[in-house]
Amino acid sequence: MSHFARPAAQLATGSAALARSLRARLTAWVARGRRADLTGWRAALGCWLRLALLVFGLYLLWRIVRAVPALMWLLSGVWAIAAWRAGRGPVTEPAESPTEQPNDASRGDVRAATLEWIWQQIGDRQGVHLRSLLAHAHAHGMFTGMEVAEFRGHLERWDIPVRARVRVRGQGVTVGIHRDDIQPLTSPSPEAAPLEAA
Repeated sequence: MSHFARPAAQLATGSAALARSLRARLTAWVARGRRADLTGWRAALGCWLRLALLVFGLYLLWRIVRAVPALMWLLSGVWAIAAWRAGRGPVTEPAESPTEQPNDASRGDVRAATLEWIWQQIGDRQGVHLRSLLAHAHAHGMFTGMEVAEFRGHLERWDIPVRARVRVRGQGVTVGIHRDDIQPLTSPSPEAAPLEAA
């Protein structure tokens, strides 16, 4: 029985990992449909459209499998191979412990450094647009691959207020951070840079 237990465990582990990865990718793809330059229900139209495309794709796949039942064997085989590969090697899912989580002091340091960087980008203006912040971060190798909507959520998780409409001289009005919403720093250092949270 032990000869069959290990392959079965590998398939089960790989299948679960594959499902988690697929769900995370699809969720991120739907979330990227949100428009950062719009507000209210208009901003979420892209997400709803992508969700509708996913539902339609699943419905279409179901209809194809109903019409050609033999296709289910092929799909099952592809899934089994991918799950087998994903389940290779030792499974390491370390339990969360207090030492692995950022404490209040380190969280405060990260937030302070990010605010310092934001103040530098604001300068003497009313505020700064998120797209400008993100472009500056990308130019310095930070938040790579992140889009404005995801960046906004990242800032809000760190309790950095974001406005849907911020006017910046010479750049128009769009989503950004207004200087009135964040506390000024007494002595900003020139080397301050945003820090990505683990």
